[in-house]
Amino acid sequence: MEDAGFIIGSYVLTFVMVIGMSWGVVRRGRRLGAQIPDEDKYWT
Repeated sequence: MEDAGFIIGSYVLTFVMVIGMSWGVVRRGRRLGAQIPDEDKYWT
């Protein structure tokens, strides 16, 4: 149990980093999607 803080902290840090990177990718995608004209958006 001496390393429990390190292990839990590692999991929390990993979770926060994955969420942060996912949020950045979605934000960049929305920004790029706004630059494309509507007639070129085949997915809509």
